[in-house]
Amino acid sequence: MGFQWNAVCIDCAPGDYDAEVAFYRDLLGAEVAEREPRWAALQDPRSGMWLNIQANDWYVAPVWPEEVPAQTKMMHFEIRVDDVQTAVTSALSYGAREARQQPTDRDPNRLRVMLDPAGHPFCLWS
Repeated sequence: MGFQWNAVCIDCAPGDYDAEVAFYRDLLGAEVAEREPRWAALQDPRSGMWLNIQANDWYVAPVWPEEVPAQTKMMHFEIRVDDVQTAVTSALSYGAREARQQPTDRDPNRLRVMLDPAGHPFCLWS
């Protein structure tokens, strides 16, 4: 029996589902390969990786930076870009928000923490 990692699935609230699908489609240049009312599969045509989006009634957006006992992130995406500021501008136009707090030990021209429409943090870095 072989194992092959083919996708990551991220959750969101039903009200954020359409925005979440559109956001990652546009940000990553992905194709929506499959779509149902509460689940979509996006494929990156360059790498072949899949990102699935799933709407769940129980979803609670993570808080970043962490503020225990609030829901904390369990993982985040690291997205390499050529130019961080240009990538931030693009991500904002697709529906991202810049995290209110940024790492103080990192150059903001090389790394920026962003939040997707459902509140998941991701890093843009170069």
